[in-house]
This record gives sequence, structure tokens and C-alpha cells, in this order.
Amino acid sequence: MEPIILASASPRRQEILKNLNIPFKIMFPDAEETIPEDMKLEDAPEYLATKKVQSVIKMFPPEQTIPWILGADTAIIYKDKLYGKPENAAEAEEFLHTFSGHTHQVVSAIALFNGKLNYLDTKVSVNQVTFKKLTDKEIQWYLDTDEWHGVAGGYRIQGKAQLFIKNIKGSFSSIMGLSISDFYEIMQSHNYSIIE
Repeated sequence: MEPIILASASPRRQEILKNLNIPFKIMFPDAEETIPEDMKLEDAPEYLATKKVQSVIKMFPPEQTIPWILGADTAIIYKDKLYGKPENAAEAEEFLHTFSGHTHQVVSAIALFNGKLNYLDTKVSVNQVTFKKLTDKEIQWYLDTDEWHGVAGGYRIQGKAQLFIKNIKGSFSSIMGLSISDFYEIMQSHNYSIIE
């Protein structure tokens, strides 16, 4: 199996690739996570995943053959607002109060660069997550776990936040940050064999 370059620092995406026994190396993209003002929020993850891959491509010398590069991005959208990584516990608390008792959208995108074909392909997954009504005590308890650090929306679907989630419509792995079924499908379409 050919190694893939993962253009992401996300431990969750690394964990998914490890579980699939896919060899990979990590390269940290040097791309600003800002989107054009006129862009639809739902299009932001695909745009940013592509930017991450393009940033890693630029790190290679022109004469070098570029292998497989995988980028991904996840955004949380609620009431026409994008919720990124909270800067501090106070912002994470604000996010959790906002999501409490409501359903928000989680959009995840994959961007795959095939070095042999010099071709970039993308896939987008749209999911819904419904939180139960949270008490102040529950929110404070969750903030004390420190799980809110470094994740969109300030919660980890695969962690203790599962206690608060009433319903999921879509792909659990996509909400984690990388849709496994979309990843498999996009790799298959490029004749990359995951099942050997």
C-alpha cells in the first residue's frame, strides 16, 4: 500500500488512518483558515481542505514526484454562523449553551491529490447533530474535561460529549473529522486499494 501524506494535525484523522492500516506521513499545511466573505458557509470545508492540500504541494521541489496528499476540514454551522475552534473556555461555554437543546449542521470535506494524474478530487458530507438541553453544571463539567481544546464547536463527538447527544443524522466518522465511507469511495475511484 502506498503511503499517503496527511495534510492535517488532527489526532482524530490520524487515528482513522491508523485503524484502516493505511501508511501515512504528516505534513502540516501552511494555509490560513479564512474563507472569502461571499462564500456560502456550507462550501467552507471543501475550500479549506483544498487549500491545505495545495499548501503541502507547494512544499515539494518542482522536479519531485508528489504522492497522494489528503486534506480534510470540518465546520459546524448553526443559524447561519460558522463555529470554529474556541479560543478559550469562555468561548467553548458560549458554544455549548448555543447548541444546547438544538440541532446543528456538521459539514466535513475531503480533498485528495493524486500525484500520478496531477488531479485534485473532493467529497463533502453533511450531517446533523442534536444536543439535549444542557444544565450549567453539565456544561461546566464538560469544560473541566478540557475536551473542548482544538476542536470545531468545542466538543468531541467521540469523547465525553456523547453523553449529551440525543441524535445524529449522517456519518459518525464524518462528524469526527473524516468520513470513512467517503474516504474509501474517493480512494477507490483513484484505484488506491485499501482492501488487499
